[in-house]
Amino acid sequence: MDRTTLIAGNWKMHKTPDETEEFIREFSGTYEAAPEVEVLIIPPFTSLERAGKLIPGTGIGLGAQDLYFEEEGAYTGEVAPRMLLACGCSYALVGHSERRALFHEDDPTVNRKLLAALSAGLSPILCVGETLDEHRAGKVAEKITRQLSADLAGVGREDLKRVVIAYEPIWAIGTGETATPEEAQDTIRLIRAWIEEHYDAHAAEGIRILYGGSVKPGNAAALLSQPDIDGALVGGASLQPESFAQIARAALDR
Repeated sequence: MDRTTLIAGNWKMHKTPDETEEFIREFSGTYEAAPEVEVLIIPPFTSLERAGKLIPGTGIGLGAQDLYFEEEGAYTGEVAPRMLLACGCSYALVGHSERRALFHEDDPTVNRKLLAALSAGLSPILCVGETLDEHRAGKVAEKITRQLSADLAGVGREDLKRVVIAYEPIWAIGTGETATPEEAQDTIRLIRAWIEEHYDAHAAEGIRILYGGSVKPGNAAALLSQPDIDGALVGGASLQPESFAQIARAALDR
């Protein structure tokens, strides 16, 4: 089964609406969209509406960095799934390690957000990954499978088709450290095997699994050449149109 490569840029807390507009104009003039590679930007909430108005016809998709699991109500500071849809989003990150570590989101919360995204018609990008201590202790499989079991609870086979999984070793996010292509492949293969065991072989073959963690133009091709890596969740290198375009071009050759 052919899986469309997904290159997603998580901008975190960077770029105003004006800066977002400038990025979209520069990137769309630098990178020529191709059907075999899906390109996605994930700006801050404050830039989503502007981006949603600019991306039609550019080949760029739009995602949100987070969402809340309620449809509306007295939840000061939160953003509902339908609000993201209204801005033009088709994806939403759930369970990013920074949300888990800095904002104390546990697996039940991640699961509720993932189910809310699916219910609203968004495709969740579920982030999983281990800490450096867990990595050194050989507990990668234990940590990843525990997250998958909890975060995908209640997700049926049909809904799973809309889920993307991003493996991000926490020790490689923003540190300049990167899992070797072989390490990334081994863990992502483990994730695919878990999907096969808990769903079926067809589901495992169809689900897209990304690698994230200091992905940049210099290592993108090697990572994307691995058979089970279906794209990249890019952090800092997605903030510059040219470097993000180089990563997207590397995906064309996988």
